[in-house]
Amino acid sequence: MELKEILAVSGYPGLYKFVAQSTRGVIVEALADGKRMNVPSNARVSTMTDISVFTEGEDRPLADIFTAFYTHTGGKPTIGHKEDPRKIAATFAEVVPDYDPDRVHASDMKKIVQWFNALVAAGMTEFTLPDYDAPAEASDNAPDNAPDAE
Repeated sequence: MELKEILAVSGYPGLYKFVAQSTRGVIVEALADGKRMNVPSNARVSTMTDISVFTEGEDRPLADIFTAFYTHTGGKPTIGHKEDPRKIAATFAEVVPDYDPDRVHASDMKKIVQWFNALVAAGMTEFTLPDYDAPAEASDNAPDNAPDAE
C-alpha cells in the first residue's frame, strides 16, 4: 500500500484505499474495516499526496509530516485525536516546530493525528511521495531510432 492510493473523502469519516474507477465515481475500501463502497463522482476526494501543511517557510507535504510523526513515535500511534486540543497542539508543535499557527487550526491538527494513527494501524511504515520527475526506463524491446555512428 502506498500513500498515493490513500484517499480522504469529504463527508465520510476515516481514510480509504483506492480500488477502481467506476462509471459513477470511485470504488474505495475503508482502511478501518475493509468495507467497499462507491464514492459518487461529485464528492470531494483528496489523495494524501495532494495535501500539504502550512509552515513558516514553504508548505510541507503531508508525507513529510507523517514521516516526522513516525520517527517521533518510533512507528507507534501518536496522541489520540479525541485528546484535549491543547495536548494535540503541543504534540504537533513538538513534531512540526515550523508549522504556521495562524493557518494550521486545531481541527487540522486533529485530522492529521487521526489520519496518522489510522495509517499506522493499517500497517503503513513508509510515507513517501510518488516520484513524478523520475525518467522513464527504456524498454529492452524498444527500437533504437538513433542513427548508427559510422
